[in-house]
This record gives sequence, structure tokens and C-alpha cells, in this order.
Amino acid sequence: MEHLQRAVPVLASLDIAKPVAFYQKSMGFDKLGWQDEQYAVLGRDHVEIHFWKCNDRIHPENTSCYIYVQDVDGLYAELSIKKVIHPNGPLEDKPWGTREFAVLDEDGNMIKFGQNRLHAT
Repeated sequence: MEHLQRAVPVLASLDIAKPVAFYQKSMGFDKLGWQDEQYAVLGRDHVEIHFWKCNDRIHPENTSCYIYVQDVDGLYAELSIKKVIHPNGPLEDKPWGTREFAVLDEDGNMIKFGQNRLHAT
């Protein structure tokens, strides 16, 4: 039996309203499941990300999340227009077999988007 079904990243934020606005406006997250001053739940397609309120920048600045996608080139083109690509995270083929890029949100959380090269377009 396969017990594990899905993982949901829970990222730190200094101000919950900021990542909600950023992920909705700049990253295309169009589902808002919950938001108050301490916690938020956002979604796009089949991915959900949670945010918790913290008071120390060290948490988001040392946190990252990896999301496997379909059509990584298409997503890269979409997010490039929004100018959210990390300066050190352009789209490239990695030696471990993925094609990936990175985004850094306003709190410092790094989100990497990748696709196995066997499936990349």
C-alpha cells in the first residue's frame, strides 16, 4: 500500500499579506483557501503552499521548496514576464537530470520549479 500521497510546503513569512499578494499577482496562484494574520493557504493547479507568520528573517531566508512541473519552459516564460526569476536561478539543465529555475519571494523563500529532462519540452 502506498501511504504517502502528497506533500505541502509550509513556508515562513514576516507578514502574511505580502506572500499572498506576491503569489497571486506574480506567480499565478489563483486559489486562496485561508488567510488571517498568522497563516495562509494558497494554490495553483495541483500545488498548495502554506505560509506561517514568523518574526525572524532567518527562517524564510534559509527555506526553499521544490515543485515538479509540466512544461517547465512554458512556466519559465510566464514567470519571466513578471520579472520574478532569481538572478542566480535561470532556466538550465542540471547534471542530476532536471531542467529547472528558481524564484525568490519577498521574504527570501526560494521556490525551485523543475522537470525531469526526459519529460521536458
